[in-house]
Amino acid sequence: MNGIAVMRIAMTSIPAPATIRSLFVTEIYQTHFGGTELDPLLDRLEAACRKLAAEDAAGRAWAERQGYLGYTSYDSVDDLAGHDPAFAELRSVLDVHATIFARILEMDLRGKPLRMERSWVNLLRPGGMHSGHIHPHSVLSGTLYLAVPDGAGALQFEDPRHGRMMHAPLRAPDARTDRQPFVALAPARGTLLLWESWLRHEVPTNRAAEERISISFNYNL
Repeated sequence: MNGIAVMRIAMTSIPAPATIRSLFVTEIYQTHFGGTELDPLLDRLEAACRKLAAEDAAGRAWAERQGYLGYTSYDSVDDLAGHDPAFAELRSVLDVHATIFARILEMDLRGKPLRMERSWVNLLRPGGMHSGHIHPHSVLSGTLYLAVPDGAGALQFEDPRHGRMMHAPLRAPDARTDRQPFVALAPARGTLLLWESWLRHEVPTNRAAEERISISFNYNL
């Protein structure tokens, strides 16, 4: 008996159609500020980021020690909102979107508000990248993109089950996006992405001729 015949016999033994259920869904929040009333804020934020990068010698030195090709204020500036009014305005905008996303995720926050506990500037030079990582001790994380030249690359998310896949075959090239082991989302100027902080992600190599500029942040209770 060939394989096709065996399969036909097996199918006829199924009393009713099988049900496929999606469990433990991983969701990404995405919106765009470019071309909206927030467009002028994007220009101010980009200027503030460039100004901070020029002034923050400690941040440039830390980035160099870490092998980060570019600049980040991650270890040098604790409070962006106190550094420039544009950052303070952005925080009030992001507070709204973080709250919306938490409600979409149906999080039980026990009546406590989510608060931005940290934010930092990233200027990634051509050839720079950021290897896979998570944001520990946070609830939500995200990035707002301010300058995304052609070739700057996407933000790549990794299936969080990878560490438990003992013998999982690769997905077919044309498999659905939500079944792929890696998913790359290509941002544009003004793109805002939010995700749960445990979700591993990476920044592929910037293959553009110019810097990619973004602001990243964490929210916690």
